[in-house]
Amino acid sequence: MNKTRMSRVGEEIKKELSIVLQRGLKDPRVGFVTVTDVEVTSDLQLAKVFVSIFGSEEERKASLAGLHKAKGYLRTEIGKRVKLRHIPDFVFKLDESIDYGSKIETILREISTEGEKRDES
Repeated sequence: MNKTRMSRVGEEIKKELSIVLQRGLKDPRVGFVTVTDVEVTSDLQLAKVFVSIFGSEEERKASLAGLHKAKGYLRTEIGKRVKLRHIPDFVFKLDESIDYGSKIETILREISTEGEKRDES
């Protein structure tokens, strides 16, 4: 399938899924969830949904479990909003790139303060 179409479908699913998660999902386990990316396979049968979840490790696991449980509801809602013949099955993956970037930023800040202390000595 055309890469451009796959990208457009992924972006449309990402946009609508973000809205549904923000307004329509009533599961108390699903906390502050942000959809960061959606990768759709070429046959539109599977969509990897990368989510960033704010909270502790336990809260993240609970939110992912809630998302997996709500998969059918989410597919139904996306089917109403996005005009596709077949709505892909969702696989939710935790996107840890934000945490990784934060960790690197903290390390760089520590190195910078150590360098300033050495310059003062």
